[in-house]
Amino acid sequence: MKLKRINIQERMMHYNVAGLSLTLMDNGQVSNIENYGLLEAGSNQSINSNSVFSACSISKFLTGMLVMKLVEQGLLDLDKDVNNRLVSWKVPDNELTKNKKVTLRNLLSHQSGIIDPENSFSEFNSNMGVPSMNRILEGRTSYCKVPIEVKYEPESEFHYSDAGFCVIQVLIEDVTHKPFQQVVNELIFEPLNMEKSLMVTDITELGKENFSCGHNKNGEIVVGKYPIYPYPAACGLWTTSTNLALLVLELMNALKGKSKIGISAILAKEMITPQRGKHWTGLGVFLNEIEKECEITSLGWGVGFQCMMVAFPYLEKGVVIMTNTELGVHQMDGIIGEIYRSLVY
Repeated sequence: MKLKRINIQERMMHYNVAGLSLTLMDNGQVSNIENYGLLEAGSNQSINSNSVFSACSISKFLTGMLVMKLVEQGLLDLDKDVNNRLVSWKVPDNELTKNKKVTLRNLLSHQSGIIDPENSFSEFNSNMGVPSMNRILEGRTSYCKVPIEVKYEPESEFHYSDAGFCVIQVLIEDVTHKPFQQVVNELIFEPLNMEKSLMVTDITELGKENFSCGHNKNGEIVVGKYPIYPYPAACGLWTTSTNLALLVLELMNALKGKSKIGISAILAKEMITPQRGKHWTGLGVFLNEIEKECEITSLGWGVGFQCMMVAFPYLEKGVVIMTNTELGVHQMDGIIGEIYRSLVY
């Protein structure tokens, strides 16, 4: 993958983007790394390959990979009722779950029947502290004031859901008997040498060196500088564009039967296969078909940050684009979209 016909620095000025990092992949390896701008507007701290950004909902791609690993280990099953293994909290049964149960497959593909309550899953508020995931799902915090339950029959509709990934997090913690962050460290970050990656739930976990500040569409630093979301499996990942590329390359390697973390080619292919008749959703990633080639994407959008992962896993090509500025428009309508359209495959 290469870039053409784009002056990234000029486009950053046009969109008031403070900092940007991108990593290109070709032939199953990193082919180019480009960094622009500043960690913090008005500072002299330049973005480099070690600069850490909030990946926001790209965390769901990582969670999908972690689930595949735990399925390989026999700790999880994609198609069994998650309540069979949930201990600390369970999906409430109701009329809608009589015939179809909530499974990992429909949670990962946003077809579980769970819908995020209005105005839920906002950024961390230091005055409220870090809530337990059980309290969130029970509707006992200001992050989610309504108990999470199934609102439509599983696999009958698609609804993008952070709550669904919170359920996955609780399930992973219940079957491993470990905190979610520890499981990610042991099974993903360490074997893939993702040394600049961490799952953040509390602002005190962020080191200031090489951490990007969030900025708004006017290029101004957002309140608190480092907005975080206390829902690791859904949107808690902070990482570099190069570290995130390692995760993309791991999926490509797994498809060839060469996984470093032990995901089979069969499960890797399942991740990028349309689920339950919905051609645009896989397991933890979204799908598109361009000239008969499978394209996978994952988008991150939160206060102060926007990013995007795009890959053609069978062509072994891809790109990770991370910015520390929220433009207030969809990625494809801003600088990330311009970079995407400038790619040569």
